[in-house]
Amino acid sequence: MKKTFKLSLILFLALFTFQGCQDMDDVAAPMDLEIKDFVWKGLNQYYLWQDKVPNLSDDRFASQAELNTFLSGYSSSESLFDALRVDKSIDRFSWIVSDYLVLEQELQGTSLNNGVDFRLNIKPGSDQLIGYVRYILPNSDASTKDIKRGDLFYGINGIQLTLSNYQTLLATDSYTLNFADYDGTTFIANGKTVALTKTTLEENPIFINKVITSGTHKIGYLMYNGFYSNYDNQLNDAFGTLKTQGITDLVLDLRYNSGGSVLTATRLASMITGQYTGQLFSKQQWNSKINSYFETNNPEALKNNFTDKIGSTPVNSLNLSKIYILTTKSTASASELVINGLKPYMEVVQIGDVTTGKNVGSVTLYDSPTFGKANRNPNHRYAMQPIVLKIVNAAGFGDYFSGLVPNYVLKENLANLDILGNTTEPLLSTAIGKITGTARMLKLSPEKDFEYFIDAKSINGLQNQMYIDKAPEGLLKALK
Repeated sequence: MKKTFKLSLILFLALFTFQGCQDMDDVAAPMDLEIKDFVWKGLNQYYLWQDKVPNLSDDRFASQAELNTFLSGYSSSESLFDALRVDKSIDRFSWIVSDYLVLEQELQGTSLNNGVDFRLNIKPGSDQLIGYVRYILPNSDASTKDIKRGDLFYGINGIQLTLSNYQTLLATDSYTLNFADYDGTTFIANGKTVALTKTTLEENPIFINKVITSGTHKIGYLMYNGFYSNYDNQLNDAFGTLKTQGITDLVLDLRYNSGGSVLTATRLASMITGQYTGQLFSKQQWNSKINSYFETNNPEALKNNFTDKIGSTPVNSLNLSKIYILTTKSTASASELVINGLKPYMEVVQIGDVTTGKNVGSVTLYDSPTFGKANRNPNHRYAMQPIVLKIVNAAGFGDYFSGLVPNYVLKENLANLDILGNTTEPLLSTAIGKITGTARMLKLSPEKDFEYFIDAKSINGLQNQMYIDKAPEGLLKALK
């Protein structure tokens, strides 16, 4: 985030006073309630919908003793966290974890992974699930096995995947996938199996970066699968390569990108453009008490502006005025931020399916005096990733809870899983056709289009985020 954001938080510490909890700031909760105490106080301070939850009201408890009594009524920290959220139809994306080390790794693309990125679909008229492989991660266990994009699987260890058991079956470190064929009406087990083992794996989000020449057009194609800020320099290098080769057009493939860092999204938008440095890319909207403070005292702190630097490194900008972006149901959060944030400045041609509809962002909160990493409670590793802000573009638009609708609808399904990066792959082929004016839209195959249920990255929610890279290191605490 910007330096002004950090400075404003420090100023906030000195000036802002909350109405409630003043008598509780210096009173420690008993050890058996300390995690629950952290949950309540963190959500009371930062949760986007704090003023919509009566039990998070600033004047809800007159003393720490009253708060302790309330906290004791919940069997676990997780049940308290869920009880303090607004309805899940509104807040679909807040999380709590028992080990922040796992959370930190996931947010940077490191996970315990066998290398199979997949999508699960619901079989019509049943609770059964059918999966297909979307891509295989390099240097993974799966990359050494007989498994590829488009392979269908119905079970694990011989057990049919269902709505009730898929999480348990997929959570184990080692398992065997059971594969199937589809004849247009029925899924039939084909006897093929592949044993897979998870290892600690770092996913480079820059999956494909190439130039396609078609007539007078030199088309850059970038498949980008996660907004992981530790890969920002590599992303900038990828744009440098496209720039050096003199591309005339860009196809940005975000179909499997479930999001990540807001800072990275801002940098990516700056690489695509370049002519808008210093102008507003997006604006944050926090809960009412935080937002009111910033609007009055430091409105610049709410802004994410286009940039021409990553640290001291110049951004490799393409100065484009039009871009083609490929999407699916899995396209979420920071990916949607890029699409929405670019629209006031350039023509964005979206091809594929309607996106997830995640227009809100989170931050990691730790059990510490500042809710940051410093001086974390050594007694546990709980952390929260609550929704703390909504983001709108320069035109003030951010209401895409139901997803961003493509200009050209082409759903990826079992009938059109060509090799990624090939000019014959349907979504990419459509983009090339729109650029050159030489191709027609492909027809969907409804008999092979099944209801999307979940995918590998959103299955535990940890990689389906739009987050501020660094937690505000200053507890918005009451001052006496």
